[in-house]
Amino acid sequence: MADGHRIDRRDDEQPATIAVLDVGKTNVKLNAVTASGAILETLSVPNPVVQDGLWKHHDLQALSDWMFENFAGLCGRHPLSTFVSSGHGSGGVLVGSDPDAGDGTALPMIDYEQALPDDVRIRYTPLSGSFLDRGSAVMHGATHQARQMYWMQQAAPEAFSRARWFLGIPQYWAWRLSGVAVSEATVLGAQSHLWNVAERRWSPIVGSQRWGSILPPFAKAWEVVGPIRPAIADRYRLPSDMEVLAGIHDSSANFYRYQAAGFDDATVVSTGTWIVALSGKTPIERLDEHRGMTCNSDVDGRPVGGALTMGGREFTHVTGHDDAHLNADATLISRMIGQGTMALPSFGDDDGLFPGSAGEGHIAGPQPIDGAERKALAVLYMALLTVECLDVLGSRCRVILDGSFLRDPLYAALVAALRPQGDTLSNLDTYGVASGAALLASHGTRSARVAIALEKPPIFHHLPAELAAYVRNWQAAVRQSSTKKPNARQERSTP
Repeated sequence: MADGHRIDRRDDEQPATIAVLDVGKTNVKLNAVTASGAILETLSVPNPVVQDGLWKHHDLQALSDWMFENFAGLCGRHPLSTFVSSGHGSGGVLVGSDPDAGDGTALPMIDYEQALPDDVRIRYTPLSGSFLDRGSAVMHGATHQARQMYWMQQAAPEAFSRARWFLGIPQYWAWRLSGVAVSEATVLGAQSHLWNVAERRWSPIVGSQRWGSILPPFAKAWEVVGPIRPAIADRYRLPSDMEVLAGIHDSSANFYRYQAAGFDDATVVSTGTWIVALSGKTPIERLDEHRGMTCNSDVDGRPVGGALTMGGREFTHVTGHDDAHLNADATLISRMIGQGTMALPSFGDDDGLFPGSAGEGHIAGPQPIDGAERKALAVLYMALLTVECLDVLGSRCRVILDGSFLRDPLYAALVAALRPQGDTLSNLDTYGVASGAALLASHGTRSARVAIALEKPPIFHHLPAELAAYVRNWQAAVRQSSTKKPNARQERSTP
């Protein structure tokens, strides 16, 4: 957009709304959201990756052009008062001192899914500290912000030494808009390997690599770090009085939404590319890095037990591409159960919840004969993986399911049937991250709990004894086919 005069807040009868930039690994969404968390408008674009240079990297310049152009349009259509960004936890951005120097980066932002050079991978592991220092297993590829920093430092030491800050994805966008650099607990608590959530201190690698000077001071996710910089407001005709919040990790934003609604005791299961279960009630001593468990942080910096597995990728392996958008058929699911057809982990290169299972995924028993049967088996498999996440966290009471898996009604029905003694609820709203991030704008000022529409899943009509026997057989087959390696750190990927 051409340079122009900045605009002031529109003085009309509409209540102020919040702009939420949600940066996922695959797609980026720019949302206008009400103060109560209702989505008014969403714009989306693929998150571009460039193949050249030292490593595959996200094209932040192209993304910046898209974001600012569309942000200006969004401001023209909605009375936006606040900007906040959310983002996945597996990416960080090394920046210089000037947010207006191109995309602001000192080195390109690493795509976390690519493999590291062997020498970097081998040297990093002993530097990464204990499980609680890391908050997770040492995962595969370029996952973890600390791992990316180490690779940058080794590959481009001069550029690294000239950098000013290393920022999580949400804080990068807060810095671009406000010029203020901060660190934030939920982002660093999302397996960055930089922050020990349990002890609220930097991990040892920060001191050993002398990174303290490029990791900025902390701010709470909901804190205003500043107004939009005048240069940006002028250039893109943005409201000059818009406040910029520090920002939040995406799954933590969704978890916060349920905290704001008063469901502090519930385990929240977010579904999509990943199945991510978070519980503030799981004791730290229960967490096991070999079972896909993590130590995350809530917005107040308190530890949150996590269990995650790359469910969306597993789902695609089972369904293939035929009839992938059709809902599963209950009769076909019952057929899979009755004939003992089982999807056993893990089809991808991630162990998930089962150590040693990466690349060992297969379908046991009579094979599905078409796309409809594969879809039925895949939905059943996702329900089994979800319950496994809940079991490792010790979640026996209220569970709230949300995310893209809820598009198929039988997913929630199966999870409820697989845990008959627990209270299973579902939320059909698929915009939990944007809603939760928007609620940060009213943190500390809300006078009532946030309203969330939760539903009881439909009943899955199948003989309970036969279903229970199928689960026992599936669990036995999984444990027989996976080999635990307690003395070797699993290399896995993460959201």
